[in-house]
Amino acid sequence: MSGFAGFALRRAMGAVITLLAISVIIYVVFYATPGNVAQITCGPRCSPEQVHQVAQQLKLDDPLYLRYWHFLEGIVVGQDYSTGTSVEHCSAPCLGQSYQSDQQVTQIILTKLPVSLSLVVGAMVLWLLMGVGTGVLSAWRRGRISERALTGLTLAGISTPVFVIGLLLMIVICGQLELLPFPEYVSLTDDPEQWAWGLLLPWFTLALSEAAYFARLTRASMLETLAEDHIRTFRAYGVGERSLVGRHALRGALAPIIALNANDFGSAVGGAVLIESLFGLPGIGQELVHAVNVVDLPVVVGMVLVIGFFVVLANAVADVLYAVADRRVVLT
Repeated sequence: MSGFAGFALRRAMGAVITLLAISVIIYVVFYATPGNVAQITCGPRCSPEQVHQVAQQLKLDDPLYLRYWHFLEGIVVGQDYSTGTSVEHCSAPCLGQSYQSDQQVTQIILTKLPVSLSLVVGAMVLWLLMGVGTGVLSAWRRGRISERALTGLTLAGISTPVFVIGLLLMIVICGQLELLPFPEYVSLTDDPEQWAWGLLLPWFTLALSEAAYFARLTRASMLETLAEDHIRTFRAYGVGERSLVGRHALRGALAPIIALNANDFGSAVGGAVLIESLFGLPGIGQELVHAVNVVDLPVVVGMVLVIGFFVVLANAVADVLYAVADRRVVLT
């Protein structure tokens, strides 16, 4: 198979292999370390009988490779868990059972994931618009006062912690000016309008922090592309400056922007802990911090796997977008 289809297939196979490698590393780190894994998994309040039951469910007497195979089998086809009086089936993808909250980890994640995706997707649209737009304008106006002002704003955005940006926005917009109510998450399916209003301030907080990095990267990439020979050739043929910047230079500068966006999107799904905590959003990041604090090992493992999945997925999509932006990539 050749061409774009073959390229996409190779990237998909690479993503699957990477996910398998991540799952092996996570399983070994959390379930093959020294100590009483059953006690840690069950929690500090479990009785010896409950700890013994958890040890049987995790099959800790089996060799490590068999234990990992059972873990992987649960993700692919599901698994049965004994609750003491009955047997409960965990449908695929089964990421385990939280013995502290008596809930399936998959259900916990599915409850929190829409909140994090709502935050990250909305913020991503804003940080791309603001960051790439600022970077393009800064490169286009190189050497002018406007370019220096935009560079100063970019440096201020990079050096300001995200929680400071969020606090300032809440104090000014919600407190003093009263332009928006204090953020409160509402499900998209319940009330789309209130969902958008409730996430508007978190979107801008995360976007302002990330847009500064995109502006700096876009400016550097644009300046490098504008200095290339084919751009000089277009100029010599009388191509307008706006068309030159928007159609030709920007397309040549997209590769590093796509790469940065993939990394930021994947890591922000579980890494926007400060934003979720600041605005009271019940997302993946906040739940992960809670699981770590109470030592809920199955939830921690499930959350880390999901975050790893989104990082790999975002980078796989980025590889395909490379090919769309530059068809020469298909041949590599």
